[in-house]
Amino acid sequence: MNTIIIIPARKGSKGIPGKNKKELAGKPLIQYTIEVALQIFPPEKIYLSTDDPDIIKIGVQNGLNQTNLRPSALSTDTTSARELLLYEISKLDMDVETIVYLQPTSPLRQTHHVIEAMDLYDSKETEMVVSVSSTKSNPYYNLFEENKEGFLSLSKKSNTTSRQDVPDVFKYNGAIYIINYEKLKSSELNEFKRIKKYVMTRESSIDIDDYLDWIMAETLIINS
Repeated sequence: MNTIIIIPARKGSKGIPGKNKKELAGKPLIQYTIEVALQIFPPEKIYLSTDDPDIIKIGVQNGLNQTNLRPSALSTDTTSARELLLYEISKLDMDVETIVYLQPTSPLRQTHHVIEAMDLYDSKETEMVVSVSSTKSNPYYNLFEENKEGFLSLSKKSNTTSRQDVPDVFKYNGAIYIINYEKLKSSELNEFKRIKKYVMTRESSIDIDDYLDWIMAETLIINS
């Protein structure tokens, strides 16, 4: 497979200002992802996409050489992953079949997680492999929606009264996406149909969005 890694790291963040370059347990948050990527791929296959010159410097200091400043129009909190990936690949003078998309907000993701997820990917049969974690929130059991009358009802109908009897459900944890580029050219990620899951533990699935996530991640890293 002609595979590349893309690490997106925009400057802005509403939950934690400048979080991608903020030090977590002694090193910039994005460094955790860079280190994992470099254990799998050579630097020329790893692309750091950012609108922040400081993040470019961190990437270069940690051994990356494919570092690109992207336009501010592609660095908003409404920019889709597809928009960003298509833009970055359009600048490459190479054929791409598979994208390993690693967001920097998953510092407890390890090298073996990415390798195991890649092993599940089959370019002929699979549109995406995505990392997930199991969740206690279940639409058959304890997730509710408000109906037209303003009352709560289960999101998915079920006759069971026991959590053990409802189907297992999973949530994307944001750590790993192995993406079929041919499919990406025609569809948003949420339109993909042939998706395989790669299950990670609750601890390794922490996705830093706010300060509570930050504290939990830092505590786990320091005590690991």
